[in-house]
Amino acid sequence: MKFGPWVPLSEAAARLPPAAGVLQVRLREGLVRYPRGKSAMVVYAGAADVAGLAAELNERHPAAPWLCRTSVGPCPDPSAAAARLRAEFDERFGSCPKVPVSEDMIQR
Repeated sequence: MKFGPWVPLSEAAARLPPAAGVLQVRLREGLVRYPRGKSAMVVYAGAADVAGLAAELNERHPAAPWLCRTSVGPCPDPSAAAARLRAEFDERFGSCPKVPVSEDMIQR
């Protein structure tokens, strides 16, 4: 799956298309500890409107210094596409991507 450029989550609603696709969210800085490694990724989610989903995430986490990007091209089943990406992530890192609940989870 191809993705477009990274944009700050706080700007995503205005800069991303209101189209079906997969939203990928990562930390701007640092890495989250997972059972088999570290990654900056914290969310893979499919939606009929990725710009709307980004706006919802920003409302729930307004101070989060996160970047996001969306899949490029047709995405007939965004939920299934996101589920595949989460499964691949889980296989590689031993856990699905997760939003850090504390600074202790982030390694700088």
